[in-house]
Amino acid sequence: MASGFFAILDDIGALMDDVVVMSKITTKKTASILGDDLAVTSEKASGFDSSRELPVLWAITKGSFLNKLIILPIAFLLSAFLPWSIQYILMLGGVYLAYEAAEKIYEFFIPHSNKNQESNEDKDSQTQEKKKIKSAILTDFILSIEIVIIALGSVIEQTLLMQIIVVSLVSILATIGVYGIVALIVRMDDVGYKLMGLNDNKKSLVNRVGALLIKALPKVIKSLGVIGTLALLMVSGGIFLHNIEFLHHFLSAWPSLLSEMLIGLVVGALTFLVVSLFLRLKVLVLSN
Repeated sequence: MASGFFAILDDIGALMDDVVVMSKITTKKTASILGDDLAVTSEKASGFDSSRELPVLWAITKGSFLNKLIILPIAFLLSAFLPWSIQYILMLGGVYLAYEAAEKIYEFFIPHSNKNQESNEDKDSQTQEKKKIKSAILTDFILSIEIVIIALGSVIEQTLLMQIIVVSLVSILATIGVYGIVALIVRMDDVGYKLMGLNDNKKSLVNRVGALLIKALPKVIKSLGVIGTLALLMVSGGIFLHNIEFLHHFLSAWPSLLSEMLIGLVVGALTFLVVSLFLRLKVLVLSN
């Protein structure tokens, strides 16, 4: 009886060792997409009032966990019964990410004119906050699909139990890691003020670090928009580059970064053009 109990413990220990090893391998393979996820998420979670930054980030984080709860079971089922469908789901997600990047670029050069700006400031701010949260959660959903599929691909030859444990663990750690870092970024100024309040000597190292964090925050937030847009193009372009054989061979001589950016930009521009034409036709039909 005792020997059987210790045999079970030995099996569990061996399984945990395998999980740790496979988790390290999987994390390395998803590192690039996690970096892009961090840039996009940071840009999405910025631009709010200081008092609303953490509540908004927590709302997005809860949405991200919910996304994982939806994606993980579906990914395991599709991998088992409809593996061919995963590629098409990925590419649909890539189209959306490319469209969002193209829309940001368009709005940067041709900003929207707000006719009723400041008409109802509190209501508008709440509405904009909800819209940004929904947009962030939707973008997280697409990026989560990419993370889960890449993680699943690295353990596809393992048993189903190993796939479930490793991919679920990597997904949870990715969410905690990404949103934890984002929380630190958006609260840089608070940390800076607390450091400056530790002593009255303005020339002290702690005081200088605090002042640096406060001054750096606006620049960091401003750069996140650019980094996030580039990350969207890279992720979307990478999806098409790695899943369409023609593109992979046609651009094989190009640096991967350049080819991913180009593909993402082209797909995004075409999608944005189609969507814009559709919306204008819709307005014309409804006005007649």
